[in-house]
Amino acid sequence: MKKSGQIEIWFFIGSLVLVYGILITGAGIYYLIKPPEHLVVLGELHSDIWWGALLICIGSFYVFRYWPFGKGKSS
Repeated sequence: MKKSGQIEIWFFIGSLVLVYGILITGAGIYYLIKPPEHLVVLGELHSDIWWGALLICIGSFYVFRYWPFGKGKSS
């Protein structure tokens, strides 16, 4: 059971996944604008953008679901 003043680990996990998603999506958009010199197999699918977007969705869900700040205190 969660005690008063504690933050659940899922909030931190969600934050980390959200940050990773933003970084991966940013790198994917960068490589979409400026393609690398040596292309990889199936690079035209832009899996880094899709994977980053998925991580952003999952991370956002956990951050908002377990948001520890701004909740009303119960008496």
